[in-house]
Amino acid sequence: MVAERSTEPGTVSRTAPRLAFLAATVVFAGFFVNTFLYVLTNGPTTARITIALLCLSALMFLQLKVFSNPRSELHSPVAYSALAVQAALIWVPVAYFGEDWIGLPGFLAGSAALVLPRLAGWLVFAANALVIGALQAHYTGPLIDILYMVMVTTSTGLIVYGLSRLRSLVAELDCARSELAKLAVTQERLRFARDLHDLLGFSLSAITLKIELTRRLVATSTERAREELTEVLAVARQALTDVRAVASSYRQLSLDDEIASARSVLSAAGVDVTLDAQPGELPSPISTVLATVLREGVTNILRHSRAERCAITLTREAGSVSIEIVNDGRPAATGEPSGNGIDNLTTRVGALGGELDAGPVNAQTFRLRATVPITAEPVGEDDAEHHDRRPSMAPRLALLLVSAVFVVYFINGVLWTLDAHLGPGATALTVTCLVGSLALQLGCFSNPRFRLRSPAGYAALAALATFTFLPIVTFERPTLGIYGFVAGSALLVLRPPVSWAVSSAVLLSVCGLQWAYGGGWFGVGYGIVATMNGALVVYGMSRLRSMVQELHDARSELAELAVTQERLRFARDLHDLLGYSLSAITLKTELAGQLVLRDPARATDELGEVLVICRQALADVRSVARSYRELSLDEEAQSAEALLRAADIDVTMRLDSCELPQEVRTTLATVLREGVTNLLRHSKAERCEITLTHSTGTVTMDIVNDGVPTSGRHDLSGSGIDNLTSRVRALGGILRACGEADTYRLHAEIPVG
Repeated sequence: MVAERSTEPGTVSRTAPRLAFLAATVVFAGFFVNTFLYVLTNGPTTARITIALLCLSALMFLQLKVFSNPRSELHSPVAYSALAVQAALIWVPVAYFGEDWIGLPGFLAGSAALVLPRLAGWLVFAANALVIGALQAHYTGPLIDILYMVMVTTSTGLIVYGLSRLRSLVAELDCARSELAKLAVTQERLRFARDLHDLLGFSLSAITLKIELTRRLVATSTERAREELTEVLAVARQALTDVRAVASSYRQLSLDDEIASARSVLSAAGVDVTLDAQPGELPSPISTVLATVLREGVTNILRHSRAERCAITLTREAGSVSIEIVNDGRPAATGEPSGNGIDNLTTRVGALGGELDAGPVNAQTFRLRATVPITAEPVGEDDAEHHDRRPSMAPRLALLLVSAVFVVYFINGVLWTLDAHLGPGATALTVTCLVGSLALQLGCFSNPRFRLRSPAGYAALAALATFTFLPIVTFERPTLGIYGFVAGSALLVLRPPVSWAVSSAVLLSVCGLQWAYGGGWFGVGYGIVATMNGALVVYGMSRLRSMVQELHDARSELAELAVTQERLRFARDLHDLLGYSLSAITLKTELAGQLVLRDPARATDELGEVLVICRQALADVRSVARSYRELSLDEEAQSAEALLRAADIDVTMRLDSCELPQEVRTTLATVLREGVTNLLRHSKAERCEITLTHSTGTVTMDIVNDGVPTSGRHDLSGSGIDNLTSRVRALGGILRACGEADTYRLHAEIPVG
């Protein structure tokens, strides 16, 4: 049984960015409030308060509207100017506020890593941390204070960079997923075109030639004509078998794949999914019908209800198998089954001798249930749970950032412990608890593969609370634990409103411990801000890391769904265009073979009709293949831009608007696809520029990137480039690929009338 909850890619443009914006806003505000508390504590004059509020408000505006805004162009003059203003707002007030202000340069470090080129950005990041260390040495001197401030600056910078970058990745991946689905469909179309050509093009051409020959032989050599007709009949029957095989393979659906897809799509829509599926193989017709029922049920939930929970149950009984889909969101209109979807399902289930029941259970619950009889128990059952299709590795950026932030929190906790001078035994116990907290945070709560809402998740949360509060209560030091880990992990593991209650209880316990152990009002205020900030950092970065993982999964699911729909359409095309034609060819060829001896004239007429049907079928094959081979230059350009941005490559695209012949547009789209594919596979580019220019009589495409092929080869080698060269030359154009010291250019030039 599986229960998961995630964010739907189709609605991620609403839910995921909102969560990212909320987490970033509260976390950033927490840092600024913390700085303001220091200003209030150390000489709260009117001038200090006014200047601090103005500077902090301006910094908050820049952070949210420029550096952490997914729609901002970070590598632009506006962003560079904003970075300069931010540097002034952070470093100039240091001379006035002194040590109270030195917690803010972490924002400049994170923003520099976002805005500046990669090497320069991280050099500025490191420089800020080192300067802060030097300033702290000037103000206080102890090594532990210096190390602590360096760690604070580092953690703040990583949090700023991580929340901003991951928020942008959510938006980028949301755009890329639809383009990848289109690419998957395009690849399926091309494969289908090849199947048509390989399976049927030769067969129909051979039939046409042999029928023409047979018509000439009927009057002069009936025996030879009968031999030719026998061969034609064999070819026609094989072609019909091939058509039926291809169509059948495209029409069959996998119930296992549909269950995995339904779980992913519903979870992505924010619906809690409970899955109870007894594993085992089913006959193909039954598997396909049940998969269709599941797909229709999930589609109705997403389109016509506002469900928050859904239970999918697949049960096998003696002689039957049933699937049941229950959700707590009645259809938005009447709650009654309506529309062609349910009617079609009833017909398909009934064709197998089964029954379909769809309707409301009560005021809030809707159930769709299909039961189909099976004649024999299928083989291959096992007790293994349906495999998790989630990739084994999380996106590297999210993993690195989350790990770095939590490790810095751990280091800060160790520094606080060393500064407390507890003694060897107490220090060892506290550090052990900190290590346990870090291990649980990285291995459980921020791990996308860990099932948070499970007995293991609840046990891990209890262990984390023990590791956090044990040193504090034992040694009466409120600075020995990382409260934010517990509060943030409670938000991840528990369901609202229990999660809010537990997090609030952690916050109240912080206040009580700070007051009980002599922290005073400042300690209470600092504890509240630090705990809230830590909780939202834990929740935000862990949740956003999971979102990135889920969006990667959703891209594959959406691509597979798009391909499945395209396969069904291919099957219909095959049946409608070619099934009847090949059947007619077979029947008329058999008839002509019977008439050759006793009625040659009638046999000749039948062969003439066969020839007409054959030529029409061959034209249909070429028409379908040609329509699937045509590529859209506009769609390829959009797809290329989305793919490059998803790969963290800065892309500049300038395409002249012009009318071009279809063969030219298709060839240029192929050049663009091949160029982008080579860039992603064989280079380490950070920037790419794609231009399409149209002048009198010529259209030119250039793809330039700053990462030369890793093999170091700059010539036109490789089958991909060879094929492109042939296609461009066939239109009278030229193709050049060349590398220089730090750039690689693919240039195509085609004449147009």
